[in-house]
Amino acid sequence: MTRFLQPEWLWLLALLPLVMLWRGRRGPIAAIEYSDVGLARDLARASRSRIGRWVWLFPILAGVLMIVGLARPQRDHSRTEVIANGIDIVLGLDVSGSMQALDFAINNRRVNRIEVVKSVVSKFIEERPDDRIGLIAFAGAPYLVSPITLDHDWLQQNLERVNVALAADDGTAIGSAIAASVNRLRSTAAKSKVVILLTDGVNNAGKISPLAAAEAAKAFGVKIYTIGVGVRGKAPIPVKDQAGHLHLIMAQVDVDEKTLQAVAEETGGRFYRATDTDSLQKIYEQINQFEKSAQTVQKFERVEELYPWALLPALAILGLGLVLQHTRLRRLP
Repeated sequence: MTRFLQPEWLWLLALLPLVMLWRGRRGPIAAIEYSDVGLARDLARASRSRIGRWVWLFPILAGVLMIVGLARPQRDHSRTEVIANGIDIVLGLDVSGSMQALDFAINNRRVNRIEVVKSVVSKFIEERPDDRIGLIAFAGAPYLVSPITLDHDWLQQNLERVNVALAADDGTAIGSAIAASVNRLRSTAAKSKVVILLTDGVNNAGKISPLAAAEAAKAFGVKIYTIGVGVRGKAPIPVKDQAGHLHLIMAQVDVDEKTLQAVAEETGGRFYRATDTDSLQKIYEQINQFEKSAQTVQKFERVEELYPWALLPALAILGLGLVLQHTRLRRLP
């Protein structure tokens, strides 16, 4: 980037047109006086004379260059390096059958829980470009959707394919999901490791209790944020009858808030409760603010002075003008 350290000198350029106008009105200085200008007119047609007519512009051009030099033009060679110390995050998403409950809405359109969760989680991923993020889905057992990665486009594609589990795999293995998430994080070199676990149920599957998994997470330095989603009481859930027809039934839903809160407190995290789309969005926004990626900014700057490129040609032009005026274009006394 080129800049002027003392740009106020450039105002002098406005005076040069006045000098040129005054010089034009005054006319060139007569070298020889004649009673008849016819002879002088014939001499003016010579090439040497035509060149001489422009010698007076040399000081003007030199003045322009000198003024530019006085303004101290500089070229700034600067470089900024941002070193992002990202956070390793594993997102745990409940995909049990109850996540089909239609107690959430997007743009006044009733949708199931899993669709809302995917929408909110997708936005969360977009806002954390410097972090490595992995994704684990769980129902009766956890399964890996995406390993921890910085390739968020690929992560988003895998998130889009997440859907509720089949009836044969139904259940809610919260403890196993936490253990699987911690297992993905325990060997990483990140200084900060986080699990964000979302569920709408009670741990009723798997061989590991949530509290035991939380103790393991604490031992490996993993912080867990837990989110319980869904309305309290009954929620409309679509089910198919024997004929394959879809019906809505009001089913009792419950979130084990006490266990989720204990898991979060054990690891230094927090427990949240989301009963609608707005509250779920605000929860992820708040977690996004809590878990900021540390950044180190290094700035390197080198300034190159450019005024010699203006002053040296100005001196050369002045010198050339003086030489021509006293030699080849010398006026007669």
